[in-house]
Amino acid sequence: MKTQHPDHDLSATFKRLGINDINEGASTGRRWIPTNGAILESYSPGNGKRIASVKQAEWDDYQHIMELAQQAFKTWRMVPAPKRGEIVRQIGDELRRYKDDLGRLVSYEMGKIYQEGLGEVQEMIDIADFAVGQSRQLYGATMHSERPRHRMYDQYHPLGVVGVITAFNFPVAVWAWNTMLALVTGNVVVWKPSSKVPLCAIAVHNIIAGVLERNDVSEGVVNLVIGSSKHFGDNLLADKRLPLISCTGSVAVGRRVARIVGERLGRSLLELGGNNAIIISEKANLDMALMATVFGAVGTAGQRCTTTRRLIIHSSVYETFKEKLINAYKQIRIGCPLEPDTLVGPLIDRAAVEAFLFAQQQLVNEGGTILYGGQVLEGPGYESGCYVVPVLAEAQNHFHIVQEETFAPILYLMKYDSIDEAIEMHNAVPQGLSSAIFSTDLMETERFLSHEGSDCGIANVNIGTSGAEIGGAFGGEKDTGGGRESGSDAWKTYMRRQTNTINFSSQLPLAQGIKFEL
Repeated sequence: MKTQHPDHDLSATFKRLGINDINEGASTGRRWIPTNGAILESYSPGNGKRIASVKQAEWDDYQHIMELAQQAFKTWRMVPAPKRGEIVRQIGDELRRYKDDLGRLVSYEMGKIYQEGLGEVQEMIDIADFAVGQSRQLYGATMHSERPRHRMYDQYHPLGVVGVITAFNFPVAVWAWNTMLALVTGNVVVWKPSSKVPLCAIAVHNIIAGVLERNDVSEGVVNLVIGSSKHFGDNLLADKRLPLISCTGSVAVGRRVARIVGERLGRSLLELGGNNAIIISEKANLDMALMATVFGAVGTAGQRCTTTRRLIIHSSVYETFKEKLINAYKQIRIGCPLEPDTLVGPLIDRAAVEAFLFAQQQLVNEGGTILYGGQVLEGPGYESGCYVVPVLAEAQNHFHIVQEETFAPILYLMKYDSIDEAIEMHNAVPQGLSSAIFSTDLMETERFLSHEGSDCGIANVNIGTSGAEIGGAFGGEKDTGGGRESGSDAWKTYMRRQTNTINFSSQLPLAQGIKFEL
């Protein structure tokens, strides 16, 4: 169901967030650097209107920031971790103050509905809280030595300057997942955001600048560069001064990052595509499964890496669940992301709309059937050309288009008869991010979580594929890249491990009982 798209005056929001008509494209945390690169215009996918401009950074600006970052690291790494955690705590508090404004900007510039914009900022706050606690828990293990009067232990040291490359679909949260942990572990950060959502990054840096200044944190600890791939493409990835690059993006982008960073033996933390499925058992609570499926498939207009893209339904409940889905999709309210009753906002741009239409044509060419949706909305309120009706389609798992990730709201339905068949279908895609099963059968759910079950980095029972909490490590396997961000022990990604042995005897015994005497 369509809703109209009223105009919203966000001028007061922009003012509070420090968004000007023309903005600088580089920050050292406490100071904006005057930049003179090509002008980047930011448009809202909701109404197609220009929001503001950014003077992009160029390579010389990046070099200046890197010099500051390298110097800042020498000081920051020696600040006690709990003190670093205190800075992060204050950043979290500042984000609380600006939650409504930043959530509104995320919604307006990216296109996700306002509730999801608020949720994204809440993720930033949550990971800040998590990182504060983590700053007092950077534990290493103590081991018993085979040599008398020797002690062994592990400890962790910061890496240096961490590069964070983020995608448009989570314009602020993914930066926070990486940066809050990188900061408490003693690293400094250089952020390159998506050129599709630069104003969100600028707003974040404006929010945190006061915290850094009040605490006399050096320039260069938290940095931002907004620029095109012409200036910040392969040369940034090849920069040996970045021991770790965290990149969120497509599988194709991830492969390029992995290759270039790997050639210099650097580290890459990759969060790439997902092709996430839910198995709907004949023993599922269908009402719960329906709610989880709809949110997972159409939330963020299908532009989450954890979006539900495949539905593997037991043949005995297939027709019943299909009808429930079609009826639910008919009730979806599509429109202005800032309106409180909207459930689905626009795609990020018209290129995404073209990919949405192309995927449908490919599906039909391969023998699939469109059950519902697929139209591009036109008329008053939809002038941007970025609004689409989410698609339900019947397909086969082996279809080429099903094996790919289309970053749009298309949900493929398919049948299964046994749990073995369902798990085999589930795992038979190149990606391995998020997965779920709905069933009240303990044998089925435990099978799904076992070694022979889901091959994804995230596996859920009786909840959907999207909406991960920050307490658990986030990431996936196979073509998803193998990276882990956010909770659990993901902090170790941002540190180098060192094994230490201390001899407190007057002898020098060798390991393995080796005898060596002069």
